[in-house]
Amino acid sequence: MADLTRIAVDLERFGYPDGTVALAGIRLSVQRGEFCGILGANGSGKTTLLKIMDGLIKDYTGTVTLDGEDVRRLHPREIYRKVGLVFQSPDEQLFAHSVGEDVAFGPRNMGFGEQEVAQRVEAALAQVEMAEYAAKSIHALSYGQKKRVCIAGLLAMGHEILLLDEPTAGLDPMGEYRMMELLLKLNQEDGVTIVMATHSVDLVPLFLHRLHILSRGRLVRGGTPEEVFTAPAEMAEVKLRLPHIAELIHQLKDEERLPFRRLPLTIGEARREIVEMLRDTEKKA
Repeated sequence: MADLTRIAVDLERFGYPDGTVALAGIRLSVQRGEFCGILGANGSGKTTLLKIMDGLIKDYTGTVTLDGEDVRRLHPREIYRKVGLVFQSPDEQLFAHSVGEDVAFGPRNMGFGEQEVAQRVEAALAQVEMAEYAAKSIHALSYGQKKRVCIAGLLAMGHEILLLDEPTAGLDPMGEYRMMELLLKLNQEDGVTIVMATHSVDLVPLFLHRLHILSRGRLVRGGTPEEVFTAPAEMAEVKLRLPHIAELIHQLKDEERLPFRRLPLTIGEARREIVEMLRDTEKKA
């Protein structure tokens, strides 16, 4: 249904002043309530595509719509009431002295009264599990906490769609997992539509509904993680790899000739595949 499409991209071409073509032939849509990813190696054009979707870049050939309206014809305030972009580095986005003041800047700038602003700040910080840090100095936060404050700043403005550029970059493994759990909670419990640019193939199968692979400025594949992750050779062509567990099972199937029926992408899926294979082997014996 058309009313389920929040963002639709039909991008023919975007190039830099020196003639370099950054993006071409990009066609994708983001549905209401979706958690989708744009997966690509560094330099593939992920950040540029997010900026086009957010209305920050306008000099392209093609059309990008937000709820059916061309973003180039919308006032920035109309876009920012719905969509927000979280940069890869939180230090590029945070500027106030305290957490509360930084999160309050957006809704205050939108003209809300101080009582409404305070309510929005409190609710947004609670959503990202940072409520107790409202009075804390930005400089006293960890890198992951800063990223959460950036997200809170957009939620406080009422954004229904979050565009995130490498939200797990710079985080340790536990920090990566906690960030993804937070995003999943925002998506499933709060109904926030999320588009996430990343090159972290191991996190994708655990959390994302749909995936688009971007290579050298072009979309080369799209679908569910199961549909997208196929074989190491095909992933290598776009300078990516399979998730580690999928790579292991692929080698066992291809080189050791073990009879796996499918290529699992997570440890849980791999466990079930191995158990089924062992049971089948026992029956045949």
